[in-house]
Amino acid sequence: MEERDFYNEKPEQRPQTLTCPHCRQTAEYKLNWLVRRKKGGLPPRADERDRARFAKAQSYMVLKEDQVACQNVRCRKRFELSGIKSVAFLEA
Repeated sequence: MEERDFYNEKPEQRPQTLTCPHCRQTAEYKLNWLVRRKKGGLPPRADERDRARFAKAQSYMVLKEDQVACQNVRCRKRFELSGIKSVAFLEA
C-alpha cells in the first residue's frame, strides 16, 4: 500500500503574517497548504506491515509554495518564505 491510502488530501489556504525583506512592510498572506488527515481505519487489503505503518501515521500539512509576491503596490517583489516550516503536524 502507498502512503496516500492512509490519508484524505484536501488543499487549504491559511493566513500568515509576513514581512517583505525589501520594503519592510508587514501584511497578511494566504498560503496554500495540502492538508493530509489520517483516515479513520485501514483499507481491507492491508497486511501486518501496513498496519504498523498506519499506527505510526499522523495528520500533517505540506506547504505548496516557497515564494510569495509582496502586497505593497510599489514593491511587488517576490521573496522567499523563511521562518515557516514546510511541513507541520496537526493535533488529533
